[in-house]
Parts: sequence; structure tokens; C-alpha cells
Amino acid sequence: MPHTDNPPPGQPGTTRPDGTGTATAGPPPQPSPSGNSLLERWFAVRARGSTPRTEVLAGLSMFVATAYAAVVVPGQLAKAGMPHGPVTTAVILAVVLATLAMGLAANLPFVLAPGLGGVALVAVTLVGQDHVPWDAALGMVLWSGVAFLLLTLFGIRDLLTRLMPLNLKYAISAGLGLYIALLGFRDSGLVEAKPQSNSLTLGDLSQAPALLALGGLVLLAALSSRKVPGAFLITMAAVTVAGIPAGVTELPDHLFGAPDSPGPVAFHVDVLGALKPEYFPYIFAFFVSEFFSMTGTLLAVSGRAKLLDADGNLPRMRRPFYVDSAAVIGGAGLGAPSMTAYLESSAGADSGGRTGLSSVVAAGGFAALLLITPFATLIPSAATAPVLMYIGLTMLGALRKVDFSEPTTALPAALLVATTVFFGNFGTGIAVGLAAHVLIKAAAGRFREIPWGLWIVMIPLGYYFYTLVS
Repeated sequence: MPHTDNPPPGQPGTTRPDGTGTATAGPPPQPSPSGNSLLERWFAVRARGSTPRTEVLAGLSMFVATAYAAVVVPGQLAKAGMPHGPVTTAVILAVVLATLAMGLAANLPFVLAPGLGGVALVAVTLVGQDHVPWDAALGMVLWSGVAFLLLTLFGIRDLLTRLMPLNLKYAISAGLGLYIALLGFRDSGLVEAKPQSNSLTLGDLSQAPALLALGGLVLLAALSSRKVPGAFLITMAAVTVAGIPAGVTELPDHLFGAPDSPGPVAFHVDVLGALKPEYFPYIFAFFVSEFFSMTGTLLAVSGRAKLLDADGNLPRMRRPFYVDSAAVIGGAGLGAPSMTAYLESSAGADSGGRTGLSSVVAAGGFAALLLITPFATLIPSAATAPVLMYIGLTMLGALRKVDFSEPTTALPAALLVATTVFFGNFGTGIAVGLAAHVLIKAAAGRFREIPWGLWIVMIPLGYYFYTLVS
């Protein structure tokens, strides 16, 4: 149904968890010649302060920033024994359908694709280390999606999101930003893991990927300061082209080719086999990690798009939760585990994307990959790294809203940001922040500042931490 009932953002006196400040009142919106068009009635583009051109550019930015998923995810799943060609087609189909649903049903600018953490849990831990059949692993993911759907139907997911303290909502944006920035630094080779000290160290700055990423970051900052439309696309295109003579951009042998049938992996899910008692901790790990990851990404990116209200909540929050739940279930059925909103969707929000039209455009880009899959390999990580670094670093401004003069407010927020990076898992970072908020407030005797629902949340959180250390 059309989304003209969505309230436009930027009401007077509202503050944003993304650190963008206070919205000011402006003149009342004037009627647009295209105000009665089908595009406007469905997506409310102008009502949200955007234009079709901006939404298209934002959708292309999201697509380019997330296109790597069409290569990285199938490669990981192929290591788990899933046939590479069919699983590539299955992953792309899942991304197209889920992203399209997010645009049409929820009217939000997000790309949904298999989360790399969930994919690693399937391919590396379950199949690689514990020798669980991949169809049973997909079954575990499917059951976690069923749990998502049930909690959404009963309104528990959006209730928990609304119960989340405001200081943690600010910290979620900053934690996500620091995590995104770290991905950019790592993918470009600017930082490297040092096994001897189990720490990060400065990478080799003489290498072409690192130099291209730094040059791209400077270019992006310059374009953004001048308010150049499509700054992200221009930067990624420039680095990709510059990477050809540097040997960073690998040109594929061919661009066109018919996709493989997804038949060998689609609907090959061991639903009953996934219910063995020894698999329950894994199902719970899928559930909790993806629950907090999706919630945090939804709030943080929506904040960047100026779609949150004064309390840091997203109006009609249940719609994206329904889409997310269906994506997890449907993705597992197709052979694409742990579908979730991608962190790189912030590239669309920072390009001005405010509506689901951006998602529709991004879904169209992935649909085109079914015929030109090698194109996804054309974009080197050095081209997307500057975008990740720029977006991530600017999201740290959300911490300005946290009251650091009050320890019981500041410490849980700081722990959320720090543990997101320390543990390399956004969902775990949010779980730590919530647990710390309850425990520290209780220890200080400030029980009235703890929402009652968070006491209930502490029970599954305790079990989640137990599964991490056991």
C-alpha cells in the first residue's frame, strides 16, 4: 500500500541519534507538480525532502557499496560444500527479493543480504569445524527467522527497541560507524592484524590499495564539502579506474553470462534435523546476534537518513521487522543464510536516500548482476574502502549527544562502542551495552532509570554470553 501516511522527518525541536543536531522549522511544503504521481503516492519522495534523482543516485551508491556480497558470500558458502554457481544465483535472488520488499513494503533505503557473521558461522564453525551438514545449518537459520517473525507478530521486537535507553541509541550509531570505518581501513590494507601481539598495526602504505584508498578518502571529503551530487559514486568509479594500471582492479574475462540454476541449493533445508537439542545454542546465537545487528543497523542508518523521531525511534518500525523476518526465512529456503540489513546501506543515506525508491534501484542493480555477475568482481575493495571510512568516521559525531558527565550513562555507551570493535561483532557490542546499562544503573541504586523490559531481556542475554564462552 502507498506510504503517504509516513510523517516527514525534521519536525521542529527534534534531535537525532546520528548526531546531526536539531532540526529547525522551515516553510510549509509547497505542492509539487508531481505530488499526485504514482511515485510520490507510493514512496512520498518529496514529502521526505528528497527527489527522484537523489533517490536513484542513493540506490546506485548502495548497490555499488554492497555488490561485493554477490562474490564474497557465495565464495564462503562454496567452502562449506555448497555448489558455487547455484549458490551465487541463490544469493543474488535473495538479495533482490529482500531489498525490493524493504523498498516497497517498508519504504526504507536498505540493502538486505546475507550477513558475513552469520555466513561465517555456517561455513566455518558449523560445517567446517563441527561437520554439521549445510542443509541442517540452513535449517537453524530458518528457525531463527521464525523466532523473529513470532516476536514481530506479538510486537515484542519494536517494544524492545523502544525500551532501549536513548544513550545507547546514540552509542549504536557511533559503534556502527567505528565498525564500518575499521572495515574500510582493513579492506584497503591501511591496518593489518598482528598475530604476535594479537593487535592491529599500521599496514604497508607503499602498497597500491592503501594509497588508492587514502586518495579516494581525500577526494570524497573534498567532493562532500562542496556538496557534489553522487560523491560516493564518483569516488568509487575514480578509484576503480585508477586501480586498473595499478593492478588493483582486475578486469574479468567476460561480463555477460547466463546464471546457473539455484535448484541444487534452493529449498534444500533440513528443517527437522536442525531441531536437535545440541543445535539449540547455535539457533540462539543466530537469533540474538542478528536481532541486535538488524536493530542497530536499522536505527543507525535511519538516523543518518533523518527518519527517526525525537526519542530515537523509527515510525512504523514493525514494517521493516516483518520484511527482515521474512527475508531470514526465505533466504534460508533459497540457500542464502542470515539475511540482514547491510551496514553499507549508510552509503545510500549519506547520498540523500530517504525512501524505499533507493532500495528498488539497488535491487535492480543486483538483478542485473544475474546476467553480468563478473561485474561485481570489477569493483576492488580499495574503491569501497574510502566510502566506508568516510561514513564510519562521521558517524562518531553521535557521541556528542551522550552525557559523559554521568558515569552510569556514559560507561554503557562507551562499552557498546568499544566492544563492537574489540569483539568484531556489532550484535555482541549492543548486547554488552544493554547488559552494562542494567548492571551499572542497578549497582548505583538508580532502579527507576532501568526500563522494566530490560530486566526480562537480561535472561536471554545471560544465556547468549554463556554460549559465547562455552
